[in-house]
Amino acid sequence: MKRGLLFWNVDTQVDFMEPSGKLYAPGAEQIKPALKQLTEFAAHNNIQVVNTADFHYPNSAELSAEPDFILTFPEHCMADTEGAEYVAETKPEDPLVFDWNKEYFSLDEVKTHRNVVIRKDAFDVFAGNPYTDKIVELIAPETVVVYGVTTNVCVNDAVIGLARRVDKVFVVEDAIKELPNIPLPFDKWEKLGVKMITAAQLDELLS
Repeated sequence: MKRGLLFWNVDTQVDFMEPSGKLYAPGAEQIKPALKQLTEFAAHNNIQVVNTADFHYPNSAELSAEPDFILTFPEHCMADTEGAEYVAETKPEDPLVFDWNKEYFSLDEVKTHRNVVIRKDAFDVFAGNPYTDKIVELIAPETVVVYGVTTNVCVNDAVIGLARRVDKVFVVEDAIKELPNIPLPFDKWEKLGVKMITAAQLDELLS
């Protein structure tokens, strides 16, 4: 695998991406061509991909029958449902999966699997899965390319967390989509040194 460069696919799951999904981000289906391009680019260039995924049970703290759509949301990405599956454009090939509620005695395999799935029970993957920090430490990327949904919730938390741990963080601006009524994080990202690129600029990362 190409060392130093890591792709980070945030929550591109049916419930967020499809109009029929339980927590659809309006217009999310429009980024599917860019997502497909990223997935194929990673495969062609043997780039490792960390794929995060909401994976909730009914007692999850972010789920509510009366959600405010800022800190709480209706049921979505429930464990072992179709809504929790990745869309076809990003479906990881033969992934190594880390559940947030299971115990793992060794994480060393993360260095040999091109696709890693980190399931989480919080917006922030670093808070929602106890193994995320160690996984990033073991992969030890110099540059991380982030994309997925949603821009102003889980993508934002991933970007902030990665910016604290990795030298260079890029976000693919035509491969993200936000939820309504929540502020966008672009100014915050810029202050953290995060760079925006397009899917068409991916080749520049390999030069």
